[in-house]
Amino acid sequence: MRSVAKVLSPAARTFSARKTGFASGAVRLPKASFRTSTVSFSKKIESYTEVKGSFPSTDFRIFFQKGGKTISPWHDIPLANDDGTLNAIIEIPKETMAKMEVATDEEFTPIKQDMKKGKLRDYPYNINWNYGMLPQTWEDPDVKNPEVENMAGDNDPVDIVEIGSKSHPMGSVIKVKPLGIYAMIDDGELDWKVIVLDVTDPKAALVNDVTDVEAHFPGQLDAILTWFRDYKIPDGKGANKFGLADKCMNKAYTMEVIKETNGYYNKLMSGARANTEELSLK
Repeated sequence: MRSVAKVLSPAARTFSARKTGFASGAVRLPKASFRTSTVSFSKKIESYTEVKGSFPSTDFRIFFQKGGKTISPWHDIPLANDDGTLNAIIEIPKETMAKMEVATDEEFTPIKQDMKKGKLRDYPYNINWNYGMLPQTWEDPDVKNPEVENMAGDNDPVDIVEIGSKSHPMGSVIKVKPLGIYAMIDDGELDWKVIVLDVTDPKAALVNDVTDVEAHFPGQLDAILTWFRDYKIPDGKGANKFGLADKCMNKAYTMEVIKETNGYYNKLMSGARANTEELSLK
């Protein structure tokens, strides 16, 4: 198995806690103290998210708030809860196609629509699952992974694919169970895809590892691999690749990756790793 980055020193953890207002460091973090939100594109919801601009547009942003103050979904929402679940930020609701993302280079890292060559980006067809990211993780582009063709990280938080029955609104913060992980290779960069399940899903009690996914969500793992492999083909590009023999790895491996990328994130936030990518750290 690959080595796992060490958890930050007490001094670094103190720095991160001051920076975010939540404890951080190891993957098992204190329980989140806010409610899961619902989001519309026209008004502020429960003093938790604030929508600016019309959708879709280059000005559209979803900002996150807590206690009347703007916070970052990347930095200020804990990665993990005391019960072993993780927190996930939903960027793209199930059965939609606008390519939304947390803007890691903008102050407070709001959700916005990705752009390329001056145009808003959409997938060529709907994504069939809720899609988002894990807060307080980062795929370091300076670190190469010998188990995945020596690919380096893609400079983003770790992505999640939530396979449950509900469609979660953009900007939702949900508690999820990590189940497995794919090592996608996108344009020569490692882009982990963590398979998760909403803890409130009717099947949540039955699904605890990757083997349970096939039993209770038959065909979904193959469908996820196929979707992410082929979604660029309609635009005339080649298929994406996957490392680790195209295998969706088990929960234990998944948690190693999450710990490792949380370690890279903590090094970035503490200054142990220089912010040469000019990411927003607030």
